[in-house]
Amino acid sequence: MPDRLVYSTDGGRVTHCPVCHQPYRHCRCESGSGSQPASTSAPSGGSVRVSRERAQRGGKTVTVIRGLPVSQAGLETLARDLKRLCGAGGTVKDGAIEIQGDHRDKVLAHLQQLGYRAKRAGG
Repeated sequence: MPDRLVYSTDGGRVTHCPVCHQPYRHCRCESGSGSQPASTSAPSGGSVRVSRERAQRGGKTVTVIRGLPVSQAGLETLARDLKRLCGAGGTVKDGAIEIQGDHRDKVLAHLQQLGYRAKRAGG
């Protein structure tokens, strides 16, 4: 069995694709990014959760979008569109999009317009 890293205590999650054994950012196999489907079309599965978080961010508020059934490239494209819509910065981390500030209403409306089953999560 080849020596390969499949678990990292640094991030606490699986870091390589179980099919092609490449890091997720270099994975090109059918599994896409491992646990997330590789489809880039409109979603057909569960709902997308849009929440607001402040924990571990120095008191700064961010809008977090989780559960998007798209590939990593699709997440980055959607994040770019949402950042432009909100006029704010943001990033893609651990399969979730983070937008700086509280933009839940704008993000929800935009995701529903795109055909996602988006729901507000948390308070």
